[in-house]
Amino acid sequence: MVSTVTGTTDTTATAAAMKKSLGMNKDDFMKLFIAQLQYQDPMKPQDPSAMLDQLSQLSLVEQSYNSNTALKDLLTAQNNSISLTALSFIGKDVKANGNVATFDGTAPCGLVFDLSLPSASTQLSIVDASGRTVKTADLGASKAGENSIYWDGRDSSGALLPAGAYTFSVKAASATGSTVPVTTFTTGRIDGVNLASGTPQLNIGASSVALADVISVKGV
Repeated sequence: MVSTVTGTTDTTATAAAMKKSLGMNKDDFMKLFIAQLQYQDPMKPQDPSAMLDQLSQLSLVEQSYNSNTALKDLLTAQNNSISLTALSFIGKDVKANGNVATFDGTAPCGLVFDLSLPSASTQLSIVDASGRTVKTADLGASKAGENSIYWDGRDSSGALLPAGAYTFSVKAASATGSTVPVTTFTTGRIDGVNLASGTPQLNIGASSVALADVISVKGV
């Protein structure tokens, strides 16, 4: 008995939602179809094949609506699952595509970059939120693969900079002077998650990275 009531309720809800979305549900369609039969010319009755076509169109519209509704429900469930996954990152150290350096005002922050080939010279630049270059440094020769250094939060003159999100870039050259491709990464410990935009953003202090940009996660 309970299942029968539930099925009726679901059908009624689907019909109401379908009418709201399309302006017509199957009940409205059937009313028009019956009216068409009632008022057809007796001397020129409706072609049976045309009637079957109309009924099949109703079935296709309803199936299409139900499929779209199911896909929306599936997408909602998937988004909820992604959000829960993002929350599980809190307290973990991540490495992600990007070039953000988050300085907390006291502790040095790690800067990670990858060289496709060994370099004879490597130049680091750090830029603040206003676009001003606050630090440049000559890192000398660097090995191929992943390299990491720590920035103490001071500018080129040695003055301590305020806490915040900075960006960094690295330029490298071989012994012959040719450019060595460089890939930079954003690293740090996740201390929060922002779900407001619909796409989870993992917070690292004053900066954030998209969940899709995360390359590796390390538990603490």
